[in-house]
Amino acid sequence: MLDAAFFVRWMTAAAAVIDREADRLTELDSPIGDADHGKNMQRGFTAVVKTLTAEPPATPGAVLTTAGRQLISSVGGASGPLYGTLLRRAGKVLGEADRVSAEELRSGLAAGVDAVGQLGGSAPGDKTMLDALVPGVTALSASFDAAAEAAGQGALATVPMQARKGRASYLGERSIGHQDPGAASSALLFAALAEVAK
Repeated sequence: MLDAAFFVRWMTAAAAVIDREADRLTELDSPIGDADHGKNMQRGFTAVVKTLTAEPPATPGAVLTTAGRQLISSVGGASGPLYGTLLRRAGKVLGEADRVSAEELRSGLAAGVDAVGQLGGSAPGDKTMLDALVPGVTALSASFDAAAEAAGQGALATVPMQARKGRASYLGERSIGHQDPGAASSALLFAALAEVAK
């Protein structure tokens, strides 16, 4: 069973990996976006860790809703609302329980992913963060490692796609050949989760 401390460690590990990969995320964002995804995510997750460290929430659900709220208020562009919605909805589904199972976490994240799809009006195959989130959440029923692997593969699979949503969609065919930065950062969330689960 996973307690609040596990979720704080997950968000902290996510902040660390995003910090390490920030330049790469911004590089991915340069040809098809605003060239600020890495910086934005870095700023958001730094704020998340600061908030969670100052006043650690008592439940897994509260950790995720707090993190989501913080991302919405501190990340620019579309990423803040999308990531914030993912975590807040997941936290809401987890409710007030002191501990949750991996399967409950999967259900919470699945609800979060649905909410992201509704907010962005997107679906898998549109070359967005959903292309990493959906396979990641699906594979969570097998293991944390399987989820990280599936999300990573999902992010790579966006390279040959033509973007149908978001800023990259304005480029039409020129979006082909570039990895979606949101899918790349989503895969990092699952990598951090697998790392903490070890």
